[in-house]
Amino acid sequence: MLKPAALPFVLALLALADAASAARPMITDDARLTDAGACQLETWAHLHSRQKEWWALPACNPGGNFEITLGGALAYSEGERESGALLIQGKTLFKPLETNGYGLGLAFGYATQPGNGQSGSPYFYVPASWSLADDRLVLHGNLGYTRERENQDTRLTWGLGSEIQTSERLYVIAETYGQDKGAAFTQVGLRYWVVPNHVQIDTTWGSQFGHMRDQRWFSIGLRLISPRLF
Repeated sequence: MLKPAALPFVLALLALADAASAARPMITDDARLTDAGACQLETWAHLHSRQKEWWALPACNPGGNFEITLGGALAYSEGERESGALLIQGKTLFKPLETNGYGLGLAFGYATQPGNGQSGSPYFYVPASWSLADDRLVLHGNLGYTRERENQDTRLTWGLGSEIQTSERLYVIAETYGQDKGAAFTQVGLRYWVVPNHVQIDTTWGSQFGHMRDQRWFSIGLRLISPRLF
């Protein structure tokens, strides 16, 4: 499952959308959907030096090849409540990801960011994924555009990410992402299945190139996937 510089994670989300759509804890999205007929809930805390954000992003795939996500965040800056964030996104696949193969899709949506007086941004991007070594290594690439309504600027967005399976339940993730203007972001993290395919916990550390000390953040999250509902 982006996103620019005052709040690294949120701006990454706007540029790549993916916070929302990429499987936690990645920002770079993958060519996968929530299980057909099922729903999932991704929730996490994003802790920046001056701001704390609490995110919840429910998503459902009722028809099998179209996933819709609708959620948002509460934000606090230096202890003071700020306006929250909202994200709505649709996603479909042209080619589902297969073991030792590739997948390709399309995602589009509209997102606002935490902070008083912030406007929203429509966006779209193409997620592509490649499976290697029987899914023990999966690579992801995103390319898209976002329209920043506040300054009437259209920007190219991109992301490159990887998932490495180190045991039956543990994965290591690493990625970099950004826009055609400004320094890129990077993050590394862990993903662990408490209950395989249904309950996952994760954590990340990230920052922005050129501002590694000032812009660093930490996140911890929980992902719940339902059985088939539809």
